[in-house]
Amino acid sequence: MPSVETIFSPALIQHHLLDDRYAVIIDVLRATTSICYALNEGAKALTPVATPEHCLQYRRQGYLCAAERNGLKLEGFDMGNSPDEFRREKVEGREIAITTTNGTYALLESQQAERIFIGAFVNLDALASFLIRENKDVVLVCAGWKNKVNLEDSLFAGALATCLTNFDCDCDSTLMAKELWLAAESNLSEVIDQSSHAQRFKKLGVDDLPLCLDMNRCPVVPEYIENRIVSLPLQNTGIAE
Repeated sequence: MPSVETIFSPALIQHHLLDDRYAVIIDVLRATTSICYALNEGAKALTPVATPEHCLQYRRQGYLCAAERNGLKLEGFDMGNSPDEFRREKVEGREIAITTTNGTYALLESQQAERIFIGAFVNLDALASFLIRENKDVVLVCAGWKNKVNLEDSLFAGALATCLTNFDCDCDSTLMAKELWLAAESNLSEVIDQSSHAQRFKKLGVDDLPLCLDMNRCPVVPEYIENRIVSLPLQNTGIAE
């Protein structure tokens, strides 16, 4: 029986084994949500990078460049980190370089995993169906906020772990995440609205919470392959069956 383990912060990755396991990167507000939106809207691929300076280097290759720090789009970039910025008329057929405060960092810190996938509420069912079909050990990596634990990523980890009904769970962090999800599932928006990240959005005038909690809006399974995030063909996921 495969297992599911949860890492609540990138700072804890060093204490977990990712080798020979599938990693799921989680940054609900907003990097992994925006990645799912971009691929669902027809983007060709996204290349996550560590710094804004590195991101801009891709512009000369014809890439769109997306950069966010501390919740705000950086000046001089095509997009920030809002799902609403990744509309079909802008991203269809395009390559995108992206750097964010937490999500891209968590991904780049998880590269020892056998395979790396992207998870958010907008692709919950698609991702869960794929992982059940693959039947491999999974590690859920929450991006958190600057290496601190956050509420929304922990909740999604619990939601995904709850969907993986045929997976063994002997990890206390996964048990905690599942209990958190079961307590919040019926009023998810109200619970996450209390989170520090949601409160930060309010101060910045950002209204992305409804987009990030639009359950299963993007039936894609994004995978990080050779430095690029691409959407797996449906026939390779079992979703189309």
